[in-house]
Amino acid sequence: MINGKKIVLTGCNSGIGLEVLKLFLEGNNKILCVDKDTDKLEALGSGKIIIMKKDVSSKEAVDEIFDYALETLGDIDIFYANAGYPYYEEMNYVDWDRVARMFETNVFSPIYSYQKYVQYLNGRKGIFAITVSAIGTMAMPGFTIYSASKFAMHGFQQGLRLEKPDNVQLTCLYPIATNTNFFKAANEIEFKKPFPVQEPDIVAKRMVAGIESGKDLIFPSHLFSFASQLMKFVPAVRTIYWNLEKRKFARFKEKVKAIKETAEILKK
Repeated sequence: MINGKKIVLTGCNSGIGLEVLKLFLEGNNKILCVDKDTDKLEALGSGKIIIMKKDVSSKEAVDEIFDYALETLGDIDIFYANAGYPYYEEMNYVDWDRVARMFETNVFSPIYSYQKYVQYLNGRKGIFAITVSAIGTMAMPGFTIYSASKFAMHGFQQGLRLEKPDNVQLTCLYPIATNTNFFKAANEIEFKKPFPVQEPDIVAKRMVAGIESGKDLIFPSHLFSFASQLMKFVPAVRTIYWNLEKRKFARFKEKVKAIKETAEILKK
C-alpha cells in the first residue's frame, strides 16, 4: 500500500486513473486529482482528494497544476501523468490541428510535466509515473495517430532512463486494451475492441504495486508479455494477429461508409 504521500494524478475521472485513485485512497495519502471531467471524482466525496478541473494539453495548464499542487499539497512525492485519449479512425484526411491536439495531451504534456517535476525536486527523491500503452510497442490498425503518440512516449521513457538523475524513479505502465470508456472516446461509432481486453482494476493494482516496489516497466497483461516474446521469434504470429485486427477495422470502415450513405439519403 502507498501511504503518507502527496500525489498528483491526471486523467482520473474514469478508467485506469479512477481505479488507481481508489487504491491511493486506501492509504493516508493526499491526492490532487486533475481531469477535464470531474463528476465521478465529486461523487467519491473523499476528504483525501482535491479536485482540479483542467485540460492538461497546454504548457499553461501544466504550470497551473504545479502551482496549485504546491499551494494545496505543499509537496509532490508522486506525479502520475495518466491523462490521454485515442482516435479510432481511417487515416484518410488532412488535418494538422487534429493530430496536434492528440500530441499535446498524450506527448507534450507528460514530457513537460517531467521537466517541471525534476526542476521542482531539485535533487530530492520523487516518483514520476506515465501511462504509455502496449500500443506504443506494437501499432494497431485504426489507431495510427494514437499509436504514434504512444510510440513517442515509449521512446521518451527509453531515452530518459539513460540520462535521468538518480533521485527520480520513473515507472511506466503498458496496458493492453482496457474495458473502460476509452473506446467510446476513440469513436462515437461502435467498433470491436482489439484482443485481448483487460479489466481496469487489475491494471491499476499492478501499476500501484509497481510504483510501490520501484519497478521501471509494468506490463499488466501476462498474455501480452508472452505474445510479445513469441512474436519476436515467430514473426508470422504477429502477421496473423494483425490480419485479424485488420478485418475488424475493415468491418468498421464498412459501417462508417453505410452510416454516411444513409445520412446523405436522408438529406435529400
